[in-house]
Amino acid sequence: MSLGAPALVYGLCLVTSAICAALLIRTWRRTRQPLLMWSAGCFSLLALNAAFVVLDMVLLVGIDFTLARIATSFAAVSVLIYGFIWEVDR
Repeated sequence: MSLGAPALVYGLCLVTSAICAALLIRTWRRTRQPLLMWSAGCFSLLALNAAFVVLDMVLLVGIDFTLARIATSFAAVSVLIYGFIWEVDR
């Protein structure tokens, strides 16, 4: 397990996206604004993506998580774009 600067950056990205997701979920539960729900879904998937990056680059170097990383980042962006389109049509 490497504990260098890249590992620190990957870990900070994971923590930051998880905190953003938690704050968005908390605010959405209080206000029930639909755009907050879509943003919370996006950041939750981005946190999962960051977890896959940490697994891939730091913890389990021998296992390739490229497909999981691409799928979660695509899903995160797709959720946010779908939410934007859904809110414009309302």
